[in-house]
Amino acid sequence: MTAIRTTPAAATKFEVLEKGLRFPEAPRWHAGRLYYSDMYAGEVRSLDLNGHAEVVTRVPGHPSGLGWWPDGSLVIVSMQDRRLLRIAPGDPSGRTTLVADLSALAPFHCNDLVVDARGHAYVGNFGADIGAGAPPEPTCLICVTPDGRARKVADDLMFPNGMVVTADDRTLIVAETFASRLTAFDIAADGSLSNRRVWAVLGGPLPDGICLDAQNAIWVAAPFSNELLRVGEGGKVHERIEMASKPIACVLGGPDGRTLFVLTSDDFEPEKTIARSAKIEIARVAVPASA
Repeated sequence: MTAIRTTPAAATKFEVLEKGLRFPEAPRWHAGRLYYSDMYAGEVRSLDLNGHAEVVTRVPGHPSGLGWWPDGSLVIVSMQDRRLLRIAPGDPSGRTTLVADLSALAPFHCNDLVVDARGHAYVGNFGADIGAGAPPEPTCLICVTPDGRARKVADDLMFPNGMVVTADDRTLIVAETFASRLTAFDIAADGSLSNRRVWAVLGGPLPDGICLDAQNAIWVAAPFSNELLRVGEGGKVHERIEMASKPIACVLGGPDGRTLFVLTSDDFEPEKTIARSAKIEIARVAVPASA
């Protein structure tokens, strides 16, 4: 049996690209910049590879998942009020408009999202008030189209969180945080999901944000165990990186797709993030992002 390569973060040559953040989430590489939500600061931000940051917009209800529709609109999850917002293409003001109110579908705060090439935005949610000590409960995945129509497309997911769509646009893979697994679905032309299956059992690590590489392996941020995993379909762990702080989410990007951006924080609780110790760290990896 081939041993898993376990690497301390220091040995992986991580560098800090940005610091002084509260709780960064949902990184996306788009048009030569890293976009992400500084959740507790209420900001959607963008960043270049020289560390120059800009505030794209402010979302008082805590921004999380980000994505782009085919027309170039930036779509943003507003967590606490369970809404999907939109910034029109090329609008430098950062003004957001409401796309859909998801409060009748999502039982608690919404979190991450991913958008496929047809414009289906898949949005997860907490399922229950985990932060107040409620036990995890199965919940749904919601699909929103650019015209604002929203519907449930999957049920019985244990905290659907980070998501990716494969390069052929046929498969959605969801991180079920409190089930310690990645779950896959086939995507139909109308955005419906079918053929649910377990893509990988992680066997303990609780996945948060994820990203897909060109070999169809998935980088998994596992904040509760302070590690990054590179996992193949079926659950084989190709690489494990020990992190000094909690890796909340990750994405591949940069000019050649080989820069791994990792968003890290020392804590989840809002009052403990006021010190702004969260960071964006980067390292070079061998396999680039999925096309």
